[in-house]
Amino acid sequence: MNCTISTMDEVSLNSEPVYDDEVEEFEIDGECAMTEYVGQNGNIMQGENPLPPAVGMEFESYDDVYYFYNCYAKEQGFGVRVSNTWYRKSKEKYRGKLSCSSAGFKKKSEANRPRPETRTGCPAMIKYRLMENKRWRIIEVELDHNHLMNPISGKFYKSHRMMGLGSKRPLLIDNAEEVPKIRLFRTVVIDSEESGILNFDEGVFRNDVDLPNNQLNLKPGDAQEMLNFFAQMQLMDPNFFYVMDLDEKGRLRNVFWAEARCRAAYGYFGDVMMIDTRSLSDKYKVPLLVFTGINHHGQSVSFGCGLVANDAIDSFIWLFRAWITYMVGRPPQTIITDQSKSLKNAVMEVFPRAFHGLSLPNIMKKVPDELEGLQEYDSIRMAFTSAVYHSLRADEFEASWNEMVRRHGMGDHKWLQALYEDRKQWAPVYFKETFFAGAFPLKQDESLASPFEGYLDRHTSIKDFLNSYDKAVQEAYKREALCDLESMNSSCVIKSRFYFELQLSKLYTNDIMKKFQDEIEGMYSSYSTRQINIDGPVVTYLVKEDIQVEENTRVTRNYEVTYNASAAEVICLCGLFNFKGYLCRHALSVISQIGLEEIPPQYILTRWRKDIKRAYIYDYGRNGIDINSPVHRYDNLYKSVVKVAEAGRKSYDRYKFTLQALNEILNKVHLQEDYL
Repeated sequence: MNCTISTMDEVSLNSEPVYDDEVEEFEIDGECAMTEYVGQNGNIMQGENPLPPAVGMEFESYDDVYYFYNCYAKEQGFGVRVSNTWYRKSKEKYRGKLSCSSAGFKKKSEANRPRPETRTGCPAMIKYRLMENKRWRIIEVELDHNHLMNPISGKFYKSHRMMGLGSKRPLLIDNAEEVPKIRLFRTVVIDSEESGILNFDEGVFRNDVDLPNNQLNLKPGDAQEMLNFFAQMQLMDPNFFYVMDLDEKGRLRNVFWAEARCRAAYGYFGDVMMIDTRSLSDKYKVPLLVFTGINHHGQSVSFGCGLVANDAIDSFIWLFRAWITYMVGRPPQTIITDQSKSLKNAVMEVFPRAFHGLSLPNIMKKVPDELEGLQEYDSIRMAFTSAVYHSLRADEFEASWNEMVRRHGMGDHKWLQALYEDRKQWAPVYFKETFFAGAFPLKQDESLASPFEGYLDRHTSIKDFLNSYDKAVQEAYKREALCDLESMNSSCVIKSRFYFELQLSKLYTNDIMKKFQDEIEGMYSSYSTRQINIDGPVVTYLVKEDIQVEENTRVTRNYEVTYNASAAEVICLCGLFNFKGYLCRHALSVISQIGLEEIPPQYILTRWRKDIKRAYIYDYGRNGIDINSPVHRYDNLYKSVVKVAEAGRKSYDRYKFTLQALNEILNKVHLQEDYL
């Protein structure tokens, strides 16, 4: 999915337009480096760089959409008609469709000398609708026309007069206060033209020390490095996606990018997503935000990256919308972020139906900084840890928390108060019915590495990070490929006599199988599995387990496990299946006791299986492809042809030679086909 402007000549990164003496400004106030003008005669004049409409663009009003599309039409050389407008019972507009003036056909006339047909049934159009945020969003776009267009002829189209919608009377714009404004909540996306090298005024993108913090803080050379990086990535991967957010002066605020593989991976593992903002909270030089998932080996995998101007809600909302647009509007079920009011509000705005959890490891890292200065810190830390990790029910957690606060006199501690208010987003006892796929660690020594671990720290510059980005991505791909190979060619050593261990060793990837084997080994510390209640087909068991709560202290805990024979459903109080995606030792103890040999199929998740063929879109420029996959063969050939086209277009002689060579290759391919 590309969203780019094809040539740098069409994009003005300089925010200072050249004004005509007889032209007043038609102001576009928003995240778009695009300016249109209104002439004295009421006609919309050609602007600096009218953008093509794209799905996801948002506007303040219904009229703004019309003005925007009309400006674009004027530049391209076609007229605009309002095809449809939908109204609610309250007579409020909620949906619209604008078409090329050549859309459809005129009704047949019985006149003696009917006017000639001027329409062509042109399909070009945009559809847009009113969203919950009271903005108008473009939801469907067709850019292709079935007729010739000439920008010079645009002056003959009625729509290019400054006319009010639904009115035949021109709008009179007598002073600057009456100049219409369009707020466009979408961004300029820039592509390269010359050999992947972009040249522009560095000062437009780069921040200076006296600028506010709502622009990306770039050092000299960073912007050029960034655009060259994007051009190179897109050359290697035609499906590479990136989008830039510019302010009204053309200065860079936020950036989002993703390889084709990111969307493919999201298709398999997108039920749970972590939004890693450690670079922001720890004040890295690279203000990186990474959309991260968990793959079938339990490894972190990137769903896309972004650079943000700051940690304000507007930056996060823009980035989240860019990401969800790239993912074709498919939000995750569960999102995990750091504890931040801006992040919380942005997630609520863009992903209102997703469960929003807060990263427990990040909260635990803050405990020393927030509590270490208190008296009896060690006792407080132990009570805090015990309440978080060893509570089985919500009332148990709240009793332990209140006792800790009371005993140590911390009722007015602001950080603890804020943390307690958010407890249903980070304390495990509150969301055992939410699926996390291993993205929510349940032990203090558990952690998830970033996809860019080892390639980014506080001192890494933007330039150095972009230069090493491809290497980091390749290392992650290679790590996953090696694990795939290992899982397909070998299985974990069986450690028990349970048949379900053998069953899952043939299905799970080796990394997940090793974690599942930890639960099998844990069955030996779980004992006294006994039946305590029967309610029709549902039987409740009590499983005891000795667990370690401190370095030299172990306690016995009781875990209730219910088994529904009619549905082959087993649910444990610990909630491990939803946290990790495989059954816990307590559920396995019950399964073993009732004589089940195999794990019920609903507890063998596809996301962990090694026998599932995951058709990732192959990443261009990598060594080796799956020659059995027609998609991989096509993509690799496409990449090679793109390089030939780039080299062949640079001169007329090269063009003739390249065209002749390609024709010869095509003839040879046809001969080979006939021979076979």
